[in-house]
Amino acid sequence: MDIPLPPRDSGRFVAERSQDVSIEEEGVRKIAEMLYAIRGSQGFALQSLKMMNALTPSWSTDQAIHWVFVVDTMNFSFWHPIGEKPCTITYQDKIYSGYMALCAAITRAMEEDIPITEASYMASVTLDELKQILRSDNETPMPMIEERHRVLNEAGKVLLQFGGSVRSFMAKGENDAEELIKHIVESLPSYRDEVVFEGKKLAFYKRAQILVADFCVIMEARGETCIPNMHHLTMFADYRVPQALVHLGALRYSDSLMTTLKEGLQLPSGDRREVEIRGCSIWCVEKIRTHLWSLIEQSEGKSNEDINSAVIDFFLWSYAKEHHMQMAHIPIHLTRCIYY
Repeated sequence: MDIPLPPRDSGRFVAERSQDVSIEEEGVRKIAEMLYAIRGSQGFALQSLKMMNALTPSWSTDQAIHWVFVVDTMNFSFWHPIGEKPCTITYQDKIYSGYMALCAAITRAMEEDIPITEASYMASVTLDELKQILRSDNETPMPMIEERHRVLNEAGKVLLQFGGSVRSFMAKGENDAEELIKHIVESLPSYRDEVVFEGKKLAFYKRAQILVADFCVIMEARGETCIPNMHHLTMFADYRVPQALVHLGALRYSDSLMTTLKEGLQLPSGDRREVEIRGCSIWCVEKIRTHLWSLIEQSEGKSNEDINSAVIDFFLWSYAKEHHMQMAHIPIHLTRCIYY
């Protein structure tokens, strides 16, 4: 099997050949300057941005990384068709939708003494049991429930090969972000986010990269050493961050693509336009990071590699959630797949 280009190189490859998505340099500078203004603040760091999730577990490190492993394994395709209600889950009197609904459901299951984070249970849980765990408040079920069941069973069986321990599974990544991503995608087919574009095999690895970032956040929050080489990560190519990049003027869609998205038409996984949105988003964030480092170097005499693409992604994702009303006129692309 051909080795795909890694995500950063894949993003550049797509951006250089894109027809319907373009990167706007003025918007790139605007976002970099916005981030420069808040550099050093507690609100602009990988750990603090991720910890804004009120459902982030507060248990021991091992319990927390097992929770993260389960959530990230099923972290894909939460959008709902235009005009339909989203799946919602109420936890502690608060209603959640999207990714946060999944987080709420897993935490709720643990409080109901369902061993959802144990490898043996993950490997053997039935579809009906998972439907109960991910039960919605309304008539809209969690999307792609059969696929979530399949990948959870798969992940549990793989974890059993490592004594049921996520920490042991992570250890095979040689304590390095790049090596850990390779290990994840080699071990877990559902994380193998790859596509052929212009005759070239590319990799985006959205879920594998976010799993590594989440591991780092959990361990650092509990006083353990963060995984080295985190600057290897790119942004996590999904459908929400591109929306923020368009809103902030760093990405631009062609008129034909914008019309397609506004009509609510789905783009199949691997469709050229879908690949362009994801690939250009990756390269756009790389440009933002480069410009931000340049601004910091000009003012402080050195770059700040702690501000990596993953930090910028978490900021943009949080920004999109916070400003969703102002961004409602910008459609997200609709693709049903297990990769994001």
